[in-house]
Amino acid sequence: MKARLALHMSRKNERGSVLATSTLGMLCFLLAVGLGVDVSRLYTAKTELQNVADAAALAAASGLNGFPEGITDATDRAVKLVNNYNFNKTNVKIERTAVRFAKNLTDFDNGPGMDEFTASSPTNAKDIRFVKVKTPAEPVVVTFATMVLGASKNLTAEATAGMSVPLNKFNGYLPVFVVDNEDGTALVPGQMYTFRGAPQGSVSPGNYQALAIDGSGGSDDRIGLASGVKNVVGPGGYVDTKPGVTSGAIRQGINTRFDDYASGMDPKMYPPDTNIAENIDYQTYVKGSITKPPSNPSIAVEGRRVVLIPIVKVTELAGGRTEVQIDRFGAFFLRSKVSGGNGGDLQAEYIGVGVVQGGGTYDPNAPENPGPPITKPVLYK
Repeated sequence: MKARLALHMSRKNERGSVLATSTLGMLCFLLAVGLGVDVSRLYTAKTELQNVADAAALAAASGLNGFPEGITDATDRAVKLVNNYNFNKTNVKIERTAVRFAKNLTDFDNGPGMDEFTASSPTNAKDIRFVKVKTPAEPVVVTFATMVLGASKNLTAEATAGMSVPLNKFNGYLPVFVVDNEDGTALVPGQMYTFRGAPQGSVSPGNYQALAIDGSGGSDDRIGLASGVKNVVGPGGYVDTKPGVTSGAIRQGINTRFDDYASGMDPKMYPPDTNIAENIDYQTYVKGSITKPPSNPSIAVEGRRVVLIPIVKVTELAGGRTEVQIDRFGAFFLRSKVSGGNGGDLQAEYIGVGVVQGGGTYDPNAPENPGPPITKPVLYK
C-alpha cells in the first residue's frame, strides 16, 4: 500500500515537472519567433533606409557639373528625394548639412568632407566629384523581443556616389548628329548647332542628319528622341544615316521633354523635364533663375533637356553616304521645343563642359571621347 502511494506521488510530481518544462519551452519558442520577426523587420527597414540613401546620393551626383550651381542642385536633389520618402509610415527628413562633398573618394575616409557652402565656392566646385548622404537616426519599434532588443532601435544609413571615369561607349544619345565642318574652329560652348537640317538645307543628298540606330521607321525616331537610343557605340564607330526629314516623329519625340505629348506618347514612360521654360540658355537652366514646372511635377525628371548627340566630320558626308563614322560625342542643351510643320534647322546649345549624363561604359581598349568628359553617376559605397 505504501509502495503504491509512493509511486502515485512520484508520477504526480513528474506531471508537474513536465508542465513546467513545457511552459518554459513554449515561452522560449515564442521569444525566438518574436525575436526572428523583429530582427526581420529591422533588417527590412534598414534595407529600405539604405535604398533611399543610395538613391539620394546618386541623384545628388547627377547634379554635379563643375559649377557652384551644381553643388546647390545636387543638395536640392538629395534633400528632395529623401524628404519625399515615406519610411516606416513616417517621413524621413534630412537637413542640407547631411549632404557632404569631396574632390577625392578618400577625402571621406579622412574627414567629413565639405559642406554645401564650402563646396560651392568656384575654386572647389570645379573639382567636386563625390557626394555622401547620411540619413538621420530613425526609430523602429520592437514589438516582441523588447527584453532582448529594447523598446526600439534607431537606424541610419549613408551612401557615397560620384562621377564615373569618362565614358567612351555611349547609349541614351539622340538618333541625330551635329556636323563638324573641320574649318579649324572648335565647337563653342553657348553657341547653337544644327542637329537636324531644314528640308532645303541637307548636308548631302537626302541627308538631314537623322540616324537609323534602333530602327529605320518614324516610330523608332520618335522613341529614340524621347528616351535616347539603346545601341551602344563610341568614337570611331559607324552608324547608318536615315534619309528624309521625318519632321512629325522628331517633333513628337523631342517635345516630350517639354511636357508636350502627341501620337500616344506616355508621360510616365517619357517624362518631361522639371523645368520646361523655353528660350533659356544652359547657364540660366542650371541656375534656375527662370523656371516653369510641367503639368505633373511628380513624374518630371531633372536633366531631360541635357542630351548627348554624336558629332560627325563633314567629310563623312561626301557623296551622300548612308553610313558615317562618329568622331565624338558632345553634351547639348535643348532651349526650346520643336514647332509644327517641317520648319527650319533644329538646333541645340553646345554645353562644352563636363556633364554627368545618360548611360554608357568605359572600355579601356576603345578610343577615348575627345573634349569635355561625359560621365554617369556611380554608387561607390
